[in-house]
Amino acid sequence: MPGGFDVADNEIVQRVAAGDLVVTQDIPLAALVIEKGALAIHPRGELYTPKTIAQRLTMRNFMDELRGAGVDTGGPAAFHARDRQAFANQLDQWLFKRKRPPAT
Repeated sequence: MPGGFDVADNEIVQRVAAGDLVVTQDIPLAALVIEKGALAIHPRGELYTPKTIAQRLTMRNFMDELRGAGVDTGGPAAFHARDRQAFANQLDQWLFKRKRPPAT
């Protein structure tokens, strides 16, 4: 099995299908699965969409440049109950949509 930086991400992208759900905080991975028609949500409950992913990629790249220049950008905020609830709400919505019979 090959190893490397993005091996797991590449495997996820290869296997994902339209309508699947991917939970990730990796913005580039989210962008790739969205391109394939899947949904991507952040563990804190943010639903990535085709409309928001470009902005998230831009911000990610900007922060990466700052870190590369030696700027301390800090880390993510602490995980709170509201984050868990937002994630649960997004997951419930996705499960509900999957459970409904298709419209005729």
